[in-house]
Amino acid sequence: MPTKQHIHVRKGSHGGMQLVLTQDVPHLGKPGDLVEVKPGYARNYLLPRGMATIPTEHNLRLVERHKQRIHQAREARVADLKALAAQIAATTVTIESNANEEGHLYGSVGAPEISRALKAKNLDVEPEMVRLEGPIKEIALYEVKLHLGYDIETAVKVVVVRPPEKK
Repeated sequence: MPTKQHIHVRKGSHGGMQLVLTQDVPHLGKPGDLVEVKPGYARNYLLPRGMATIPTEHNLRLVERHKQRIHQAREARVADLKALAAQIAATTVTIESNANEEGHLYGSVGAPEISRALKAKNLDVEPEMVRLEGPIKEIALYEVKLHLGYDIETAVKVVVVRPPEKK
């Protein structure tokens, strides 16, 4: 019968196992964090699923390199989002919607319509990034807030107009 290799596991200050996370684990930590968990949770859940690893010198070096790559990718993404935010702030989108004589829309303009109008101008904004207090129901000029991610916010000017009369 094969014998199990015994790897020395560091004990934490509370008597649990110390592990290094390799994935984001809700309510526990992010990749690269050194955490202390109960031995059963480590053996039965984190280690078999590859969500954590034993903190050997080699594993700690790998995790540190991985953290640096993630940090560089995050910085590049933040720079891209800041450039996108600047483009959006200088943009005005026009959305056509049917309305009555007083300017009340028959339907409403919401996040999907605003997202579609921005994508038509090659600005990649998903509907969940649009922060509306409620649907737009009247013909007017609006300033709509957008949350692009990583705490980067901007606003876009949205003009809601009637479609041109067909003759």
